[in-house]
Amino acid sequence: MALHPLDGYLLDGRPSKDDAVAAVLADRSSIDGAQAFYRALDLLGSKVADEALIALRLALIGEAVDDDGVLRLRGHLTAARKGDAAARAAYLAAVETA
Repeated sequence: MALHPLDGYLLDGRPSKDDAVAAVLADRSSIDGAQAFYRALDLLGSKVADEALIALRLALIGEAVDDDGVLRLRGHLTAARKGDAAARAAYLAAVETA
């Protein structure tokens, strides 16, 4: 299964942030909780903070977008980028792409 563009960027830096943002904007979800993030991406593009991309990812899977959720995923991402396979698996399980 291919990674969602945001997951690829956040985990591996592939695609680039510019390409991940472009992919997300080209294939917008109708989920209400994602709409504010799309407006931010329209205005800021790849200048948007990674935390906003993490929050958008939460919205896209139907989870509440709150500090706890963003911090939880950020923790998984930080460890995964350092090579922690369990953290990578935890992130992917959390965003339902494992």
